[in-house]
Amino acid sequence: MRKIGLLGGTFDPVHNGHLMAAEAAREAAKLDEVWLIPTLVPPHKPQPGTDAESRRRMLEEAIAGNGTLRVEDIELKKEGTSYTIETVSALQERDPGILFYWIVGSDMIQDLPHWRRIDELAERISFIGLERPDRPSDDSSLPTFIRRKLLRAGMPPMGISSTDIRRKLKEGRSVRYMLPEPVREYIQRNGLYES
Repeated sequence: MRKIGLLGGTFDPVHNGHLMAAEAAREAAKLDEVWLIPTLVPPHKPQPGTDAESRRRMLEEAIAGNGTLRVEDIELKKEGTSYTIETVSALQERDPGILFYWIVGSDMIQDLPHWRRIDELAERISFIGLERPDRPSDDSSLPTFIRRKLLRAGMPPMGISSTDIRRKLKEGRSVRYMLPEPVREYIQRNGLYES
């Protein structure tokens, strides 16, 4: 059975931290691939600043030539807010022979009990929690049904965020080395995030 990690987000824009997270999870859980899932309408974040097609294209630019990463646009084709349980259910129905893992950042691990239909989600998949050495998380407050479905992946500390990248671009500052060069060139070519 193939093992696939799922990493959702707005990817507005995708940066090297996202790609390092995907690689850390893939290696820690011995995944065959990681699918990057750009969301259309995130449930817990503001609306993305760029359109869905631009975010999908930037992801494709970022992972070109990497056979272990793939863009999965299932949430972009769906109307309205995307919830993990709905995405996972649709993927399992479409690809029943795959064992799925949902990748979450250390900041989201403690929030898992509040996710929509978390009990059903935890029955369907396992979670890979990315943990930074400078910010270890304490799982003792998590319900047992989540703790037993949670794997850990070490993630090096990296001070890169999409918010910071958008701010720098708006101010006309350099974002070189914060994101893959093809993504930076795509942003520049298309005038994204300018003031």
